[in-house]
Amino acid sequence: MIIAGKYSFNKGEEVINHKYPHLLEEIQAVVHGVNASLCRSKTSKEKTMVGKILYSPKELNKLFKTEFKKLNWKDDKINKVYCDYPTQYYTANYKPKNSKAVRKPYRAMDFLKEKLGVEVQFGKYAFMVYNICAKMTIFKKLGFIDAGFEIVPIKQLADEMSTGVSYFEQFVWDLEKRGVSDIDIPVLVIGVDETE
Repeated sequence: MIIAGKYSFNKGEEVINHKYPHLLEEIQAVVHGVNASLCRSKTSKEKTMVGKILYSPKELNKLFKTEFKKLNWKDDKINKVYCDYPTQYYTANYKPKNSKAVRKPYRAMDFLKEKLGVEVQFGKYAFMVYNICAKMTIFKKLGFIDAGFEIVPIKQLADEMSTGVSYFEQFVWDLEKRGVSDIDIPVLVIGVDETE
């Protein structure tokens, strides 16, 4: 794959170039090591493109995971923060039903190394916003990361996926219109596309 766009949120590029230039090189190697053509394997069942062969976000994520693991990045199986959800905010008359929790809820970073957190997002728009505006802020507050890196598809690539997949250009527009808050951390957002 190629890096087709870069957006520095809250001085993300400046911070990463200064603190993590070696990890930036690794991330670039990961992106270039992903052969997206192997992931054009999903047959669409959507009304607007029945039978069209699309890129599979799940398969793309698997290839990214393989490439990051080669460079010893910790993956989401290790980077978990377990959640103890508060119950003191329930109203006095609310009584939750007893239910057995199969597993304890958690939040996780896709990849982590030396306090740089990386999220790879080929999903719906809300997940991109959540990654930068909530999850990365939480992981910073808990001391796991100092800066973040978000990998998303460029529009041209998103157009070759299922409908509803968000993309770099939309994400950048929204972040610019939102502005930076005092709790936001530095994040470098890159838009990726298939190899030229």
